[in-house]
Amino acid sequence: MSEFHDNYPQYEVMSNHGEDEGKKARSVLWKVFWVMLAITIFELVMGFLAPSKGWSGTLWLKVLFISLTIAKAAAIVLWFMHLGHEVKFFKYAILVPYMVFMFYTIFIVLTEGTYSGTAGHFTKLDPIFNAQQEALKHAHQHDGADHGAAPAAEAEHH
Repeated sequence: MSEFHDNYPQYEVMSNHGEDEGKKARSVLWKVFWVMLAITIFELVMGFLAPSKGWSGTLWLKVLFISLTIAKAAAIVLWFMHLGHEVKFFKYAILVPYMVFMFYTIFIVLTEGTYSGTAGHFTKLDPIFNAQQEALKHAHQHDGADHGAAPAAEAEHH
């Protein structure tokens, strides 16, 4: 069987590198592939097991998935975007704003996610949600026993 040939020089010739540098570059790419594959398979297995083990929606599972996602994003930035080879100041200048944004987004998702009407883990930390719940309790206490008749009577007057 003949080998595929597309009339382009090999990587080593195009990059002005020797064969050793080409082997090293391919070795790094394969390592990246295997690391990313292992993390992805682990995420899939955990996601598959979560419902049957009762882990769905638990804080530790959320933190695990967020951490693994950040680890994969860091691997992409370091290896594929070649940020791992840059000077320290440039790395921080690129990564710090994104890290602040990611942590802020995670904070918002975890704290503001209580507005679905379902009491969640962070509900007790949310003063607006707590105030709304207290107002609803207070309104229901003053409504009296007949909750269904009040809206219909109010609609007739308007």
